[in-house]
Amino acid sequence: MIFQRTETFRGYVRLYPVTSLILALNVVVFLIDYVILDREWTFRGAFFQDPAFDRYGLTEPWRYVTSIALHGGWDHLLFNSFSILVFAPPLERLLGHLRYFVYYVLSGIGGNVLSAIVYADSGSISLGASGAIYGLFGAYLYIAVFRKFAMDEATRKTIYITLAFGLIYSLIVPRVNIWAHIGGALAGLALMALFVAVRGKRRRSVGR
Repeated sequence: MIFQRTETFRGYVRLYPVTSLILALNVVVFLIDYVILDREWTFRGAFFQDPAFDRYGLTEPWRYVTSIALHGGWDHLLFNSFSILVFAPPLERLLGHLRYFVYYVLSGIGGNVLSAIVYADSGSISLGASGAIYGLFGAYLYIAVFRKFAMDEATRKTIYITLAFGLIYSLIVPRVNIWAHIGGALAGLALMALFVAVRGKRRRSVGR
């Protein structure tokens, strides 16, 4: 079971520095935004669409990225932070630190892209790391389905149950951006497929 965390605090930070940095960034940004700035960063950084003047949020494109580090409340922050704490480390170990960071950010952007397409005519404000987190699940789903030999049965079941629960949760809980979740998962799945293909090609080249 790859999601069991038994590391000490120092061991966790040493083994998973990018995940640790992401967790720290989320907490620090939230505290500054809520306690000091009265949500000024949320106003300036949340992903925003205007159906009349900015249907796809392209007028301020940085929001595709900044919104990933913002959260709407303590419950939102804690839920996402717990998910990152538990589920992110195996992927950072698999991809390497830099590739994992790029993967995380691109998954979050992917979630915002699909959300922008779906909500282009209605207008939308969204924020949070959920798209990036579902990108992690998308990567694990690819491995569970197409690379079964690389994942134990308990981990596969955990992935399936977590995704099923996440889908149900996204459907029944108000104000949850399910399309950002789906977009992040699809982006993560595609990125993992690309990673596997590139690594396989490199191995074949070395073996020649």
